[in-house]
Amino acid sequence: MFSTPEQISAATKSAYELQLALMTSLTQKALEGVEKLVELNLTVARTSMDESSFAVKQLLAAKDPQEFFAMSKAQSQPQAEKAVSYARHVASIASEVQAEFAKVAEAQISEVNQKVAKLVEDVAKNAPAGSESVIAMFKSAMGNANAGYEQMSRTAKQAAATIEGNVTSAVSQLSEASAKATRGASKK
Repeated sequence: MFSTPEQISAATKSAYELQLALMTSLTQKALEGVEKLVELNLTVARTSMDESSFAVKQLLAAKDPQEFFAMSKAQSQPQAEKAVSYARHVASIASEVQAEFAKVAEAQISEVNQKVAKLVEDVAKNAPAGSESVIAMFKSAMGNANAGYEQMSRTAKQAAATIEGNVTSAVSQLSEASAKATRGASKK
């Protein structure tokens, strides 16, 4: 089907280069997401350590058991809010990474499709007489593969939106439960 070995070589080299570029881009985006998570966790650890130290000092300064338990109860209420905030940050980072993955993959796949289409056109120009049916079959297969990719892409986007919605809903429910618990504890 290919008229020259150079076309085969060029197509293979181009495919490998595109795959390498895709893997490099995806790895970079994954590392950026991990970096953000590490930064968030370090910040949370530092803050938690400082707050714990302060809380222990306050508890040790309590004059009687009632004051100790009142302080202990008051200090535990903001922890639920902090957990909700942490969950929101993690969900935000995960959503950003997923969006970047989708953007990089779509760009790379679009580029691959363009190069393959150009290659097919070049081969079609140089193809011997009688090979039109083979070229038409190849174009049809390429069209079907593109349609399959587009469907997979839509499904992946819908799944990501569903997951993001579920995480948002869970964080909202946790936030509401925390607010109810805080209101209930403050009434006592």
